Parts: sequence; C-alpha cells; structure tokens
Amino acid sequence: MNLRVERLTGDRLHTAIPALARLRMTVFRDWPYLYDGTLSYEQSYLAKFGEADGAVVVAAYDGNEMVGAATASPMAGHADDFSKPFRARGFDVSEIFYYGESVLLKSHRGHGVGHAFFDQREAHARSIGGFKHLAFCSVVRPDDHPLRPGDYRPLDGFWRKRGFEKVDGMMATFSWKDVDQDAETAKPMQFWMKALA
Repeated sequence: MNLRVERLTGDRLHTAIPALARLRMTVFRDWPYLYDGTLSYEQSYLAKFGEADGAVVVAAYDGNEMVGAATASPMAGHADDFSKPFRARGFDVSEIFYYGESVLLKSHRGHGVGHAFFDQREAHARSIGGFKHLAFCSVVRPDDHPLRPGDYRPLDGFWRKRGFEKVDGMMATFSWKDVDQDAETAKPMQFWMKALA
C-alpha cells in the first residue's frame, strides 16, 4: 500500500470527478447510506459542486488509483436544503464551511486517511479565511434497521475527537433510493458543527 493524500481544486478537481463518482457509488451502497444511485447523476452532481467558489476535494491515492475522497465548500454556495436549518438558528451561512461526503474503500481504512481528510479540509477553510464554523451532516438510521451490520460502529466518537458536536434538533431531510427499495424515501440527516478558533 502506497497511500498519499492530495488537495484538489480547479482543473485538478474537475479531472477527478469521474473517479470520485465511482467511489461514491461503491462506498455509499454500504451501511448506513445504502445508496442506489446512477453514475450519470453522480457526475452531474459533482460537476455542479466543483463550480462552487472555494470547493475542494481531498483525494487519497494508492499509487495512481483514487481509493478515497472528501469534499467541502463554503455553505453559501449550497442549496437551501442545506443552509435553511442554519439560517433558522441564526447562523450567517457565509461564515460556515461545509463538509460534504467522505468516502474511503474498506481496504484502505485504519491508516489515518480519515484524519487527513478532516485536517486538509480545515486547512483549506483557513486558507480561504472568514469562516467561524465547520459543519457536516450524517444520516440517521434506526438501530433495528434490518440491513444494519452486527459489527457496525458509529463514527460519533471519531467526529467528537475532531472537535465536532451534534447540534441538538438541527436536522434536514434528503431523499434517495435505498438498495433494498423500489423508490426514493426521505432520510433524516443530523448536523454536526465545530467552531473555528
């Protein structure tokens, strides 16, 4: 294993979109997202993300293969579905840097890549300047969900070690098709935040 992590912006970000789309399709099929998407949607979604001012992809490579990636961009460039809960709480969304997905192949977990994803996205936010908070959201699934693996360990502890906390009651709802469903269903999403010193 020859892992390296790189911060991609501009043309390098756009060049990485096909590989990132394939990664999202692979990793998000697993618990807890159970996402059954299409490659064309993924590429369209990521192309739009890549146009946002301040957007970054932190990519993990094993040799020349992308094995993981994490995205982030200023909250102000996100759709109202993302920013509305923050506005409702009185936050200035221009002061929030938003972490999107973080995907890593199972074969490459446990080598510090997750920490590098958080470090590099925060460093990028600080390099732009003007942000007071970092934020992300995670899907909420019932503990008795039939597809929940017996050995699943939530990432709450990892996120708290990175300085993030749940914002009680701050939720959003997003819809997608689960791998065991015939149509899209709404999923509750919990927001987490960290104050930047």
